[in-house]
Amino acid sequence: MAPPPRRLVVSKERFSQYFSSLRTQTYLDPLQRGLAFHGLRAIAWNPLGTLIATGSADRTLRVWNPERPNVKHSTDLKGHNAGIEKVAFNPVKEAELCSVSSDGVVKFWDVRTKTATNTVTGLGEAFTLAWCPDGESVIVGNKADNLFVLSPTQSTPISSHQQSIQTNQIAFCWSKKRIFVTTGEGKTRILSYPDFKPTMHYPYKPHSEFVLNGHTSSCLSVELQPTSRFLATGGSDSIIALWDTTDWICQRTLIDMVGPVRSMSFSYDGSYIVGGSDEGSGLEIAHTETGDYVHSVKTAGPCPVVAWHPLRNILAYTDAGSLKIVGVEADRR
Repeated sequence: MAPPPRRLVVSKERFSQYFSSLRTQTYLDPLQRGLAFHGLRAIAWNPLGTLIATGSADRTLRVWNPERPNVKHSTDLKGHNAGIEKVAFNPVKEAELCSVSSDGVVKFWDVRTKTATNTVTGLGEAFTLAWCPDGESVIVGNKADNLFVLSPTQSTPISSHQQSIQTNQIAFCWSKKRIFVTTGEGKTRILSYPDFKPTMHYPYKPHSEFVLNGHTSSCLSVELQPTSRFLATGGSDSIIALWDTTDWICQRTLIDMVGPVRSMSFSYDGSYIVGGSDEGSGLEIAHTETGDYVHSVKTAGPCPVVAWHPLRNILAYTDAGSLKIVGVEADRR
């Protein structure tokens, strides 16, 4: 799927009309062993938006061509022996994919040859994954709150960093010098990379770490806007908080979600944001700058994972155990 010659910018006033006109395509996997067992847990676009990977509870790891929804045009990557928790493409290499399974195995793949180029094992109950923006390393976290720095070319971790509190999802800043770490206390830590040290402290408490305190219960997800103006955090309190990255003040909160915010995604230009939850149904797309909700996507059930296309106003999400994409021009043959 080649990127368009120019990017289409859609105003807040026109967005609902525009998005309503787009077709929704479903991608069915015949290998699924019942929707509850199959359960898509992760989706990820490659940097150009020409491929999208899905990871499932039944160990299925598949790479789709969005324009060819028939499963015969997809790639089934075999090698994991436990459910897939996270998938993510290298941000600077369109064909390098990283996958994490719940048995602590991390695999790096060349999706063109369908081969695993590197495997790291023994990471415990791994469930989080974040690529450094330069594509040279990844952070994988486990349920024992240990964070591992891995290289795509080394079979053992570069380093490990045990955390003293429950640690959930992680995101990098685009400079690769800082990471945003969500915690079970409802806070988000801002740490340096690769040494994992607090980067800021309260001026009236020089030895007290500065954190973003925006949720009344566990903070589960975090996403940096492509323009870097806002950082979004999502919690089990059903709230998405948008933080101004200049002064780290919470500018607004989005409160119309049902259930814990399991994932979030900004559109390619950062104009819109959507959150995913494993409760309720439907997706609410909000305008980032104002916090106004601009469009609702009807779904069959909960949609815990969402991901905007990296270059276009195309939205991928999980619904009823399958991958769905709004806005793709698909060849159904």
